[in-house]
Amino acid sequence: MFDLQASWWELPVRAVLIYLALLAMVRLSGRRTVGQFTPFDLLVVMLLSESVSNGLNGGEESVTGGLLAAATLVLLNVVIAYLTSRSVKMQGLVEGRAVLIGRKGEIFQDVLKRHRVPLSDVEQSLREADCAQADMKYACLEADGKISILKEASPESLPLPAGARES
Repeated sequence: MFDLQASWWELPVRAVLIYLALLAMVRLSGRRTVGQFTPFDLLVVMLLSESVSNGLNGGEESVTGGLLAAATLVLLNVVIAYLTSRSVKMQGLVEGRAVLIGRKGEIFQDVLKRHRVPLSDVEQSLREADCAQADMKYACLEADGKISILKEASPESLPLPAGARES
């Protein structure tokens, strides 16, 4: 029950490799995947976790092995959070940056397509901000997948959101 079937270091190495691979896959899949789960996205996440479980534990069935893999994943999460809180470059690499998707009433269709954001999501964000498209000053796709709308009537002191870039 508590005896490891593999070397103690094998499980942390497996956990690190799978963590980094999944982090890269999530970043490459686009920010809308992270920002708003559809039933399809939830299904993919569930199947993804199941598909990597054997690679993560390497057939290890002991309590010790499971706890060692879990502790490694939690530690990795803490380390990544620490690094991203202290380095803007690391934060951009792991979490991404806001992207300008509209300005002065114009929505940039090419940017929406590049980031796989349906126009209906922007329209919904405009409604939630109680802002007509013509009154929109900026629309930004945030790193977490949310869409922020700044109205033209907003005070001039409000700059483009920090880290936002035109794409």
